[in-house]
Amino acid sequence: MILEKALKAVVWMLPLIFAFAFLAPVIDQGMKTLGLSAPYGLSTLTIGLVVAGAWGVFAQISGRWI
Repeated sequence: MILEKALKAVVWMLPLIFAFAFLAPVIDQGMKTLGLSAPYGLSTLTIGLVVAGAWGVFAQISGRWI
């Protein structure tokens, strides 16, 4: 019963887990490879986390990535 609830919680959080564990580092490395700098003196990882987090929240709420 407890394991089932925990598994349902993890499955419900999958869009955010994917966004923070995969998309944020990809955005960070992509920006570094292209030589793009982050605005306001932030690091590229911070920008990656913000963009991926927003996209993950959108996917969580709407149920789709696009």
